[in-house]
Amino acid sequence: MLFPTIDFLLFFAVVFPITWLLNDKNTLKKAFLVLVSYAFYASWNWRFAFLLFFSSTGNYLACRLLSATTSPSRRSLITAAAVTLNLLALAYFKYFDFLAAELMNAAGFLGFNLEINATEVPLPVAISFLTFHGISYVLDVSRKKVDASKSLLDVVLYMAFFPHLVAGPIVRAADFLGQLSKKSDPEHIDIANSLFLILGGLVKKVVIASHIATLFVDPVFVNPSDFGRLDLILAAYGYAIVIYCDFSAYTDIAIGVANLLGYQFPQNFNQPYRATSLRDFWRRWHMSLSSWLRDYLYIPMGGDRGGRWATYRNLMVTMLLGGLWHGAGTQFIIWGGLHGFWLALERFLKETFGFDSSKGPLAIRLLGWFVTFQVVCAAWIFFRCPTSSAAFDYFGLILRDSGGPVTATPFVIILMLLGFATQLTRPQSYETLVRWYADASLSIKVAVPSLTILCVGIFGPKGVAPFIYFQF
Repeated sequence: MLFPTIDFLLFFAVVFPITWLLNDKNTLKKAFLVLVSYAFYASWNWRFAFLLFFSSTGNYLACRLLSATTSPSRRSLITAAAVTLNLLALAYFKYFDFLAAELMNAAGFLGFNLEINATEVPLPVAISFLTFHGISYVLDVSRKKVDASKSLLDVVLYMAFFPHLVAGPIVRAADFLGQLSKKSDPEHIDIANSLFLILGGLVKKVVIASHIATLFVDPVFVNPSDFGRLDLILAAYGYAIVIYCDFSAYTDIAIGVANLLGYQFPQNFNQPYRATSLRDFWRRWHMSLSSWLRDYLYIPMGGDRGGRWATYRNLMVTMLLGGLWHGAGTQFIIWGGLHGFWLALERFLKETFGFDSSKGPLAIRLLGWFVTFQVVCAAWIFFRCPTSSAAFDYFGLILRDSGGPVTATPFVIILMLLGFATQLTRPQSYETLVRWYADASLSIKVAVPSLTILCVGIFGPKGVAPFIYFQF
C-alpha cells in the first residue's frame, strides 16, 4: 500500500476518525493502531508480519530483562545478545546471498569449489528500518537513556506504527514511547503544516520524481552506452533530484500523517543540496539516520576523542557501514567509502589549514557548495547503478564519449529545475504560507488541497512506482 494511492486514501479515511474517536480510551486506541499498522505492512507480504511481531516481542523482553538486572556484566551480555539477534535477522534476509556469492567468488579465485545455496527468500520491506528501531531501543535502555516500557502494546506500536514503518524517519523510543502514555492533545495537531507536508510530498513524488525517473533517468542508467556525455551528466544530476524528492516526499507524508493522528516525528530533511560541506550535507540529509550513525556507531567507536587519525578511521568505518546498511553490494560500500573519505578530508583541511567551506566569505561558501554538490552527485552514481562495475562503466562513458545530442526533453529539464528550486526557498517563506493557510477562509482551505490533488492527478503518470527507500 503506497501513500500516493486511492487505497491509502481510503485506508486513512477510516483510520483517522476512528483513532480520534478512541482518543479517550488510550489503550484501545493503541490496540487499534497496532491492528491497522499490521494490516498496512501485511499488504506487501502477510508472512513478514510475523517477523515484525517477533522482533518487537524479542526487543521488549530484552529490555524488560535489562530493567530487572543491576549486574553490569549481565546487562552487557543481554545487550550484546539482543543486538546480535537483531543483526542476525538483518544479515539473513539482506546479506546472506551477497556474502555467499562473494565467498564462492573468492574460493573460485583461490582454486576451490565452494557451493552455498541461496536463501531465495524475498527481502522483507523495511527490514533495515525495523532493525534500526530495535537496536536503538535496546541500546537506549541499556545506557539508561530511556526506561524499558512495561507495556508490550506500546513497544509493538513503536516498532510497527505505519507512518514510519516502511521508510522512516527513524524515531527514537525516547521520543515516541512517552507520547503513548497519555491520550493525544488536539491542540498539538498542526493541521495546516501537516496538510502542506502531505500535499508537498505528493507533488515531489508523483509529479517531479516519477516523471524525471521514468522519462529520463531510468532509461539512461539502464542503457548508458546509448546516450552521450551530456545526457549521462544530466541523468546523474537528475537522479540526485529524484532520490531527494522521492525520499523526502515519503518522510514528509509520514510526518504529516503521524501528526494528524496525534504523534510527533522528527524532521528528516532540511534542503540538503544547499550544503556547503559534506558534514553540512549529513546534517541536512536523512537527519534521523545520520544522528543514528553518530550516536550508535561513530561515538561508541571513539568519535573524535582518540586523536586525528583515529577520528578519520572512525568516520570511514561509520560511513562504510552506513553504505552497507543501504544494500548488499559493493556499489553501496563504495558510496559510503566516498562519503567517509570526503568527511575525513574536510576534517583534515580544517585541522591542518583552518579551511572550513561552511564559514568565511561568500566566495568560499559558494565554492564549498559547488564542490560538495559534485561529490554528492558523483557518489549517487554508485548508489543508482546495479553494480559497482556498472558505475565504473558509467564514469568511463562520461570520460570517453565525445558528446552527442541531448535527449532530455524541456519538460524533464523544467521538472529538474523545479526539484532543485525546493532547495533554494527560504524556510520563512514556507512558514508564512502555512500561517496564511491556517488563517484563510473555509473556501480557501478546501480549494488548496482539492486543486493540488487535481493537478497531481492530471500531471502525474499512470501508476506510482514504490518509494526508492522501500528496498532498504
